[in-house]
Amino acid sequence: MILQHLVHIVSLLLIALGGGLAVTAAVAAGYGDGDALAFLASAAITLVAGLIGRRFTRLERDLSVREGYAVVSFAWLAIALFGSLPYLLSGAISSPVHALFESMSGFTTTGSTVFSDIESLPHGILFWRNVTQWIGGMGIIVLGIAVLPFLGVGGMQLFRAEVPGPTPERLQPRITQTAKLLWYVYAGLTALQAGLFMLGGMGPFDAVTHSFTTLSTGGFSTRSASMAAFPSPFIQYVTIVFMYLAGINFALHFRALTGRPRYFQDSEWRFYTVVTVGATLFVAAVVMLGSSEYSGLGIERAFRDSLFQVVALATTTGYVSYDWEIWPFAAQFMLLMLMFMGGMAGSTGGGMKAVRLYVLHRHGLTALKKSVHPRAVILTRVGKLALEDGVLNGILAFILLYITLFVTGALALTLFGHDITTAIGAAASAIGNIGPGLGDVGAVDNYGWLGAGSHLILIFLMLAGRLEILTVLLLFHPDLWRRARYGVTPRRLAAEQAAAERAAGS
Repeated sequence: MILQHLVHIVSLLLIALGGGLAVTAAVAAGYGDGDALAFLASAAITLVAGLIGRRFTRLERDLSVREGYAVVSFAWLAIALFGSLPYLLSGAISSPVHALFESMSGFTTTGSTVFSDIESLPHGILFWRNVTQWIGGMGIIVLGIAVLPFLGVGGMQLFRAEVPGPTPERLQPRITQTAKLLWYVYAGLTALQAGLFMLGGMGPFDAVTHSFTTLSTGGFSTRSASMAAFPSPFIQYVTIVFMYLAGINFALHFRALTGRPRYFQDSEWRFYTVVTVGATLFVAAVVMLGSSEYSGLGIERAFRDSLFQVVALATTTGYVSYDWEIWPFAAQFMLLMLMFMGGMAGSTGGGMKAVRLYVLHRHGLTALKKSVHPRAVILTRVGKLALEDGVLNGILAFILLYITLFVTGALALTLFGHDITTAIGAAASAIGNIGPGLGDVGAVDNYGWLGAGSHLILIFLMLAGRLEILTVLLLFHPDLWRRARYGVTPRRLAAEQAAAERAAGS
């Protein structure tokens, strides 16, 4: 572990973040709400910190796998810390812990907020909240690999540690090309959705900012009522479509745009779609039969709200079109279960990922068959691919760690006096990067009333959930830090280069 490698790459990302803060300062100045100076000061502090870190460090060789995991975790933490500066310097938030919570919620695309009156916030703060989710949606590190050629060194280690899902997919031989292609698709879909929003009557500012948080499956809104503030069926159906698209592996979108669609051939996509459709039909039936509120609203509205909330929570976007906490308990329980699934691997969604639950389902069926035919050789398959034991063990270990961390987080929240429903809802929402939970942090509530201890627990869960658990937990493993040092001695560097040349020659 070379510590200066960690500092160097984090510094480069801080320089990029400072540029984003400067752009937001221009937006804030254009609206004249008085928060432009806060963004200029935040940009200056962030740029100076990044430039100092870059000046006194350097990359002396390719990143190791261990360094990749450490860099990703500390990069996200540093970005969230410096990203919280505008909230503090503008006076929008007075507590540093609350500001870090809002910033981490943005960059991890969770969507939980401490604000109760969002409409009263200045335009710069509103824009920054949603920009943080758009950046975090495709990933800070993937963005860095795409636009900073410095990160081409060891880029695959960063890509593997940051991209959600069991196995990140290369679309091109070079990892920088893959990152750029993913960002092209991401930005293109964002622009398309913003255009459709404006076509449906939404103002330009709302259209752009909500497109940022839809494609990122983030869920921040410029309105306290979330998407319920835009009751237009056209706008809500457009939102549903793009939330669904954001929950799909972006590699599939790229292949479709290049004339090679493979949606129907993909087992995970079929599972993700079947679960979404099935859950929608279940929730819609329960809501129409058990909710008297819809007697005057009509069947279409009941179906639209059910579909909207199923897709919003299944993809971990977290938008709200209706207060689903007043729905029958069966519908609420189904939505809670969807919080754990998330989108497909390679999407911007959080949660366990549909592919892991699909593999768990297939592996369970294989175990049942083996119990009936103990001598038969029966393999767990995803499509035509037979999964190796190492892949299966990794998926099962991830699910176990995910559930363990969720239960531990919920238990820790109860120690701060929260009721069981609120603790379970908040922990599930944080680790799944969803936003709304249950109980006192439900669909129409906020997190501003929680204490600092509860916020710190949720901050850790948000980060762990966004980085696929293992990346964060490895920071606490002593082997990651064994023989950690600041730099590489010339003798050791020469020896490593010679070893690499011998390996390449063999």
